[in-house]
Amino acid sequence: MFLALRDLRFARGRFALMGAVVALIAVLGVLLSGLAAGLADAGISGLRALPNTHMAFDAKATSEQFSRSTVEKEDWQAWAAAPGVEEAVPFGNTLANAVVTEGRKKGADVNLAVFGMPSGSYLAPEPTEGKGLAAGSNGIVISQEIADEGVELGDELTVDKSDIRLTVVGTVDETASYGHIGVVYADLETWRHLHYGLPGELPASARDQATAVALKMDSGADTAAVEKATGTRADDKEATYGASPGYTAESSTMALIQGFLYAISALVVGAFFTVWTVQRKAEIALLKALGASTGYVLKDAMAQVVTVLVVSTAVGTGVGLALGSAMIGKAPFSLTAAAVGTSSGLLIVLGVIGAVVAVRRITAVDPLTALGANR
Repeated sequence: MFLALRDLRFARGRFALMGAVVALIAVLGVLLSGLAAGLADAGISGLRALPNTHMAFDAKATSEQFSRSTVEKEDWQAWAAAPGVEEAVPFGNTLANAVVTEGRKKGADVNLAVFGMPSGSYLAPEPTEGKGLAAGSNGIVISQEIADEGVELGDELTVDKSDIRLTVVGTVDETASYGHIGVVYADLETWRHLHYGLPGELPASARDQATAVALKMDSGADTAAVEKATGTRADDKEATYGASPGYTAESSTMALIQGFLYAISALVVGAFFTVWTVQRKAEIALLKALGASTGYVLKDAMAQVVTVLVVSTAVGTGVGLALGSAMIGKAPFSLTAAAVGTSSGLLIVLGVIGAVVAVRRITAVDPLTALGANR
């Protein structure tokens, strides 16, 4: 690394500038990764927290399944009897607006993503404080997302338009969102009242309906027969995330932005080392004239590239983590080791690829250049 170390020492201003650019890209990479993860959590963390493995929707609902799908009692009974299915329970999903009518935040408006499920089923959450869901009551269990808005155990919420009153009977300490709205868990009958906006007695047509069937089944279970018989379609858990409002568009947009950022990083690093290789053509030719092999010179150049990339990326990642930590709680932002590691690793790998394309010019440097053959 003789030439590489010499260049780093005597041209530290240029390399500092290049390192600053790489560090800024690393900062952007960390922030974009955290924002992408945060937006995903805000859109689907409630669905992700459910213990099901699959969800069966009305086969006619090919998009926005949660808002368009309706299943009947016969559907979840058929799924429960299907081979390979351990659990099959009805699941309701609806959005509602409510006002705190009793509690510390009295008069405050609260948006709710209501998940309905039979009390006592495997879907029903275990509260960390208070009681769980009970059949025949309007009690709800709230997620941390709703608790962060000031709603507390014992508060009463009145749903707009229907005047249905909900009492907070329990809380869970995990953050759960659906479509950027905090999740509350309700008994299935309560959900039906909210979904149809009907207090009091439900019509017979609505008493045995739900949005989907939440399934816990083996991955290799043959579902073709029950799907055909019921007119439903079973999607695995990850496939249901796309039914969350805006999730697919947000994910695609963030992935596209990140892709452009990584492509730009490779181009920037490649352009810098292309210019740098041209400028030190005489030094490389001299090394070859003194007996250095092309392989040695290439390793020397790549060691320089890796040093700049690793140091700059480490600095940028550290700054990005500091900025990201300050954003948590103020924006949909979430930092995970996997996301940060992937972002930093891709920046280094793509930077190296861009540099490899640039320093290939070393193989074409003629040793005679150092001896004045170009004069």
